Amino acid sequence: MRVLVVEDERRLAVALQRGLQAEGFSVDVAHDGPQGLWMATEHDYDLIVLDIMLPGLNGYRVCARLRAAGNEAGILMLTAKDGEYDEAEALDTGADDFLSKPFSYLVLVARLRALGRRTGRRRPQAVRFGDLLIDHARHACSRGGTEIRLTAREFAVLEYLARHAGEVVPKREILQQVWDSAFDGDPNVVEVHISAVRRKIDAPFGRNALETVRGAGYRLAADGG
Repeated sequence: MRVLVVEDERRLAVALQRGLQAEGFSVDVAHDGPQGLWMATEHDYDLIVLDIMLPGLNGYRVCARLRAAGNEAGILMLTAKDGEYDEAEALDTGADDFLSKPFSYLVLVARLRALGRRTGRRRPQAVRFGDLLIDHARHACSRGGTEIRLTAREFAVLEYLARHAGEVVPKREILQQVWDSAFDGDPNVVEVHISAVRRKIDAPFGRNALETVRGAGYRLAADGG
């Protein structure tokens, strides 16, 4: 899932980005209200972690404008404040969940996963391609009933391709959606992960569901075979 973190405390924002990336999320960061609103409008995010006390435009106003524009991303609001009025205002402006600082990182991740299941694009909880099953809710994959162990990043790659099954997905798009829009490392990291996924979901089963389309990108065969 793709996540936007809108947080002006830079150390916290970086920590959240690194931690969520390690969990397999693709994460972008904005440090003020106007930038967060622009990024959430211009890009397609499943989830938004939105601080309330932001420079330029507070989280309540960012949330309200996104909802008024029809943005359906799951929104989890963060605040240093603590009180029922702040929670009520956050929910009234369109947030789906609320977490006060300081918070438990494990709780944050659990709430984001739960929020993704409830509101993130309303997609099916599990998708089957032939005997290949990709379970979004459990973050798991199996073929013919045999469980396949994938790393968080490998699952994120497979999940994104599954959402576009039958389509050719360019390497750059996978980088932007599974890593983040500011990724400046070696783009060949995509090929490395594609190869790893293929070795796990195809090779042991004599299948060729995950295809490389030379010069164009990658495709997960709609029938899984």
